Amino acid sequence: MKIVSQIKLPIEYEMELFEKKFTVSMSSKVSLLNRITHYVVNRKGKQMRPMFVFLIAKMTNHGEVNDRTYRGASVIELIHTATLVHDDVVDDSNRRRGFFSINALWKNKIAVLVGDYLLSRGLLLSIDNGDFDLLKIISVAVREMSEGELLQIEKARKLDITEEVYFEIIQKKTATLIAACCAMGAQSVNASKEEVENLRRFGELIGIAFQIKDDLFDYGKEKIGKPTGIDIKEQKMTLPLIYALNHASAKEKSWLINSVKNYNRDKKRVQEVIDFVKKTGGLEYAVTKMKSYQEEALQLLQSYPPSTYKDSLELMVNYVIDRKK
Repeated sequence: MKIVSQIKLPIEYEMELFEKKFTVSMSSKVSLLNRITHYVVNRKGKQMRPMFVFLIAKMTNHGEVNDRTYRGASVIELIHTATLVHDDVVDDSNRRRGFFSINALWKNKIAVLVGDYLLSRGLLLSIDNGDFDLLKIISVAVREMSEGELLQIEKARKLDITEEVYFEIIQKKTATLIAACCAMGAQSVNASKEEVENLRRFGELIGIAFQIKDDLFDYGKEKIGKPTGIDIKEQKMTLPLIYALNHASAKEKSWLINSVKNYNRDKKRVQEVIDFVKKTGGLEYAVTKMKSYQEEALQLLQSYPPSTYKDSLELMVNYVIDRKK
């Protein structure tokens, strides 16, 4: 059995019902909009985010979920989808998960408006039902994601990212949404403030580990959907590269920065950068960091009694680290 199906097993019923509720939450009287949202729904990914919401809710609430849990999962997915649609416009990307992006099929103007529509549907779903506590969780996440993206753009211009700034960027850009899913799951079943915070931290740790794993793919030989060296070509400062810069001589550092800034399209030069990062121990350092986040996340689950939901969350943490793409 595929690992994702195994993770999903204890919440299969909830995920099926969620699919139906989510489709309804997207519906509009405008046929063009319905055509586009239908396209979006049929090309969804693994749906890890709603899975986190349901697994956390069931683990903290003796296997029970409620209407708020479904709305929380829908809000997360609506707003996450809105950010993806806007990201494709910002990045001028024509593909999303192997399919044409909305901006590729319907152009930027429509894509931006669809993103705005999905965002408003998410906000209204919470407001109409008085879920202001859930709305606050996702609103904080959206603010942090925007800050993280802008911080990355600001720093990429100078390539002066320290390890501290790198972690601030990935915490905001990647980890904050997974953290919001976990907090949302706990909050939806009225867990205590302390428990919601602990589970938010659990999601954050997984998100950070997930991003470091993504960074490592840039140096791998496996075919993982993105070509090796793509982060270097896009001038993204990843953890292995930051480590290499911090452990390079002044001359090597100058060569590295010059390579990333001015020779990022030169295949031979990109390969030389990859080789240098490997030789300096950048990959080993990143793996060690990633595993420490994984261990801290697993530690936060220890206080919960045994359950299939806890097993699935542990499986999810390990999947993030062991995945091949």
